[in-house]
Amino acid sequence: MNKKQKKVLIRIIISACMLVTLFFIPVTGILRLALYLAVYIIIGYDILLKAWKGILNRRVFDENFLMAIATVGAFALAIYEKSGDYVEAIAVMLFYQVGELFQSCAVGKSRRNISELMDIRPDYANIEINGELVQMDPDEIQIGSIIVVQPGERIPIDGIIINGTSSLNTSALTGESVPRDVKTGDEIISGCINMTGVLKVRTTKEFGESTVSKILELVENSSSHKSKSENFISKFARIYTPIVCYSALALAILPPFVSMILGMHPCWESWIYRALTFLVISCPCALVISVPLSFFAGLGGASKEGILIKGSNYLETLSKTKYVVFDKTGTLTQGIFEVNGIHHSTISDDKLLEYAALAECASSHPISKSIQRAYGKEIDRSRISDIEEISGHGIIAKVDDVTVTVGNSKLMKMLKIPYNECSSCGTVVHMALNGEYAGHIVISDALKPNSKQAIKELKKAGICKIIMLTGDRKETADKTAAELGVDEAKSELLPADKVGELEKIINAKSERAKLVFAGDGINDAPVLTRADIGIAMGAMGSDAAIEAADVVLMDDDPMKISKSIKISRKCIGIVYQNIAFALIIKLGCLALGAVGIANMWFAIFADVGVAVIAILNAIRALRVSKL
Repeated sequence: MNKKQKKVLIRIIISACMLVTLFFIPVTGILRLALYLAVYIIIGYDILLKAWKGILNRRVFDENFLMAIATVGAFALAIYEKSGDYVEAIAVMLFYQVGELFQSCAVGKSRRNISELMDIRPDYANIEINGELVQMDPDEIQIGSIIVVQPGERIPIDGIIINGTSSLNTSALTGESVPRDVKTGDEIISGCINMTGVLKVRTTKEFGESTVSKILELVENSSSHKSKSENFISKFARIYTPIVCYSALALAILPPFVSMILGMHPCWESWIYRALTFLVISCPCALVISVPLSFFAGLGGASKEGILIKGSNYLETLSKTKYVVFDKTGTLTQGIFEVNGIHHSTISDDKLLEYAALAECASSHPISKSIQRAYGKEIDRSRISDIEEISGHGIIAKVDDVTVTVGNSKLMKMLKIPYNECSSCGTVVHMALNGEYAGHIVISDALKPNSKQAIKELKKAGICKIIMLTGDRKETADKTAAELGVDEAKSELLPADKVGELEKIINAKSERAKLVFAGDGINDAPVLTRADIGIAMGAMGSDAAIEAADVVLMDDDPMKISKSIKISRKCIGIVYQNIAFALIIKLGCLALGAVGIANMWFAIFADVGVAVIAILNAIRALRVSKL
């Protein structure tokens, strides 16, 4: 509880004690009015001040104005009737303040939970100078600097380990409690906690471009992307509050006026009391507070599980998902390719592999990396020249004055080089030397352990169609799809073809059914952007994916896709529950207040009670671990 909340609590306690004391003290007349008025000022002065400022700023119709008019009116009515009953006016303000305090604490708790979950901003980075560690601001560290991370410290900037081994706690980023073992040569990202050994790290990014900064920026900006439900509530409150104010005014004036015309007693006091009760009941706190809080809690709960959703509008869209389209490599498969065969080689297998590794040396594609790993020797770049990459086809380069062509069957067809088909399952890399076919390399990629279960969970979640897009051969794609249980596989696609296939799927589905595309962030930015919701898998180090995707999974577990959909549906369910509950109770109580059945005490429940119940329901959106 912060200082402001403590002050409000003290005022509530003082006012409540004074109210109880006055109940037992037999005072009357002006002294009674003065004492009760003192209690009212203690508990309600800030509400009165806010209402007055709202009037001056021409923002009249809000909950502060409603409370001020209702309680001041109740006081004035008690003075006019000379009843000396000022308790109702004070009780309304007292319980309203109790409700506001509860709301403030609930919102504060949600914000603290999210702040703790995302408390990954490092305070400093260690630089070794003359044998001593000096702490520096991470913003001042340049790319290529050597930093030292000791056990218990948070990794401040992305980099590569140049010395040391350790275990990293990645729970703040991925939601996973199992430590990740790292060693010399491994890439590590900022935000993780070093648990055991001392690490020396060469930084590969500036702090402003590192993973931790990207994540914090994403979370901080998520509240600016409002959902349709939040925008509806904001517009509703702006229209609703003036309507109920004018309705209360009409309730206070029209019935007595009609009674006077008909020659009956107007009962002004009774109708004014009903109008004041009407105002208290009508306060829209339950909707205005609970709906944004529900989304805020949903985003926080997802963050705790390592699922970063860029805004409540994406959370709302995610709940309507009916189609899920996967990229295969790095999403459903591990993306760790291994050479498992060399066929039809016209030269020695080792020499063919050497030519392939040298030609592919400038590429960062996983297949190229696998060939370089299989070669296993240091690459002499002076032997290579005239590298030409043909997107979606392969590479042509000169190695030792030999023209080496490395790529798929499309490249062979394009260059009109006859090639041998391969019956083995996997990605086939064909090779030609000086325009003559020289054989092919077979590379395989294993499925992720959770991929099959992830597809099952999506189907359980009501996804009507799951599709896989891949550049692999049809035989490989069909086998993978059958093994996973995917409904449809589209194969032999270039990066540009994936966008076209996605367009066809989008055009074929209904507008209400939303489509999710999940990719690993490598060359998937156009497809991530085109889908209703783009989910970047394992994208902790991929700036392009973080920029293009609407949802970023902080690890590469495809199970998190179904979990993100379940989280969104739970959150939206809570939002709709709160809207329905608040509107039904409010409208019912307004009707009872208008006909004189509900009094001020009943109005207090309709305002404070409904708000508290709605807030408690909203906080449930934080609990997502068992979904």
